[in-house]
Amino acid sequence: MNKCFMLAIAALPLAARAQDDLIKKVEMNHTYSTLTPAKPDDSSKKYKFADVVDLEHTKVKNQASSGTCWSYSTNSFLESEMIRMGKEPVELSQIFSAHYVYVEKARDYVRMHGALEWGDGGECHDVLNMYAKYGAMPQEAYTGLQYGTSKNKFAEMQAILKGMLNAVVSNPNGTLTTSWEKAFNAVLDSYLGSIPEKFEWKGKTYTPKQFAEEKVGIHAEDYVELSSFTTAPYYQKTMLMVPDNWSFQQVYNVKMTDITDIIDNALAKGFTVAWATDVSEKYFSWKNGVAYVPEKDYDDMDDSEKKYMFDGPKKERLITPELRQKAFDNYGTTDDHGMHIVGAAVDQNGRKYYKVKNSWGEKNDYKGYIYVTPAFVLYKTTAILLHKDGLPVGIRKSLNV
Repeated sequence: MNKCFMLAIAALPLAARAQDDLIKKVEMNHTYSTLTPAKPDDSSKKYKFADVVDLEHTKVKNQASSGTCWSYSTNSFLESEMIRMGKEPVELSQIFSAHYVYVEKARDYVRMHGALEWGDGGECHDVLNMYAKYGAMPQEAYTGLQYGTSKNKFAEMQAILKGMLNAVVSNPNGTLTTSWEKAFNAVLDSYLGSIPEKFEWKGKTYTPKQFAEEKVGIHAEDYVELSSFTTAPYYQKTMLMVPDNWSFQQVYNVKMTDITDIIDNALAKGFTVAWATDVSEKYFSWKNGVAYVPEKDYDDMDDSEKKYMFDGPKKERLITPELRQKAFDNYGTTDDHGMHIVGAAVDQNGRKYYKVKNSWGEKNDYKGYIYVTPAFVLYKTTAILLHKDGLPVGIRKSLNV
């Protein structure tokens, strides 16, 4: 999910883009999708949403010019898990998770002789994996803002890190020295700050591992990640075949309709869901705070249909497993972005939506949230992650978890 911040940039009005002095290009090996800004009408005048389920969660954050949506969304998910378990909610450091992902990914990048995706991108499971290995820290104890900015701005850092790694894998000495990782970490620490072995929080000293155990209190092994592909057996694990799955982790493969059944069951039982998806479609409008699947492809619409695409609820396309798989295989669905499903709602016609917390700040019609139809979720989900107790009984039994 390393394109998410560029998509966020493109979805904002031009004035908002200018104020952040946004970068034009981040990595030379990626072609980033862009979104045409939605028409400036306030969609809240055309859509009337009533929340049916609105689970507790922390405030909306802004990942700014970084592709760390996976860390923002999954740490937001962990914060909701703390609330669900009756713990004091702590705003967790997203860059703590990202810092260690860059370290682990760099090791794999070198082991793979550079034949691995590099950049800000990651997956929901990366946060849990780093949590299990390294622990966690509160946001106030580790901001990741060590280089003279008040917001994430990672392009320069990533360009330098990738240049270093490519110099290493070119192997000019014939064999690798023992120094490359020290040099890599020195640059990473210069931009993000070195992670302290201990820190003070509310009058007590913690290590990151102690903080994870005593304050966060989740167990990484209790969480499952799932997707749906027609190319693999159902209710077994399969490789999540997206470039940012740098750790080659497998996910449970379920039937397409299981995706929304799982989300519905989880929300009804008080569990939120971390969601990885594609947001590069014209019918995902961050400005308007709505995503759905129109009956026609965007390229087949006339000018009037395009203009009024978000002029209130519209009929949707029927999503099938074959249509979903085709979009995944022909690059129509890509692993663009991670968000956090925190509830469900209905519109003025009684149609269902999921209430989704984003990490692009509050500059849209719904102050940082977007309402997404089940059809969009079925069509464009690349993975979901949740506590195993949020699974329907039958699916949990089929998965043997």
